Amino acid sequence: MKKSRRSFLQNIALAPLVLGTGKLMAFTNPQQPITKSRVQYSVNAYSFNTMLRSGEMTFFDMMEFAADIGLDAVDLTGYYFASYPQKPDNKTLFALKRKALELGLDIAWTGVRNNFVTQNVAQRNTDKALIKDWLEVSSKLGAPIMRVFTGKYKNKDISKDTIKEWLVNEYKTCAQYGAENGVIVGLQNHDEFLFTSNEVIDILKRVNSDWFGLILDCGSLPSDNPYAEIEQLAPYANYYFVKEHVKTKDSTKVPADITRIATIIKNQNYRGYVSFESLAEGDTKAILKDMLHTFQSAI
Repeated sequence: MKKSRRSFLQNIALAPLVLGTGKLMAFTNPQQPITKSRVQYSVNAYSFNTMLRSGEMTFFDMMEFAADIGLDAVDLTGYYFASYPQKPDNKTLFALKRKALELGLDIAWTGVRNNFVTQNVAQRNTDKALIKDWLEVSSKLGAPIMRVFTGKYKNKDISKDTIKEWLVNEYKTCAQYGAENGVIVGLQNHDEFLFTSNEVIDILKRVNSDWFGLILDCGSLPSDNPYAEIEQLAPYANYYFVKEHVKTKDSTKVPADITRIATIIKNQNYRGYVSFESLAEGDTKAILKDMLHTFQSAI
């Protein structure tokens, strides 16, 4: 087992909720002096969305690319598996696991798409079952965290506070599933229902579980000052997504200052994975490589 994986799992054990402070502690220790970086780098499969869906690229190809440019890990999103939403068979999963070992990579992350902001209880229950299944998949792959969403807010007749209650209850159940499988359920802020750092932190505190955390999507915090939002969420982050953009208050995408984001992460003395995701037109591989080098130079 790679040293990075061992370090990561140790960090899980050392990341309790500090009772009475109302502050979830993630894989950071800002009180300690910043020493040599323990940040590890990954790539999210959505960067290759078109190619993966068309069959032009496979997960194995993505792994080869990640290893070639010096990444440490890959994010294998659930809906690029042929069986999705059903679980892949063990032969499929273990072939990927073996390939990762061959290339010296971790499979750091998996993710599904769910909707917990609907009043349709049956749909929410179906999505909880989906999450439970894919937490088992994550565990078999050795991925320590799995992404979940809120869902997109459409029904304006129901108060936002009511929907937040639904979210908290559903996430508490999912966190129990995560504990059973040894996989953290990671909420990705995704500019769908929770739009500010304060809203995200509120949900994290109310779920109040070591097995429910935050995948901090730096490109999905619409704000007049998205970097301030990132900085406010940084102490809670269990995983990072860095994109080539950030969003203004009206959700307009503008080029991200990757060096500034790297500095925020560095100042938290974060010890975990940073995943790069490109949504831009052009040569995806070249863009990702440039993002990695820019970030590394700042770290």
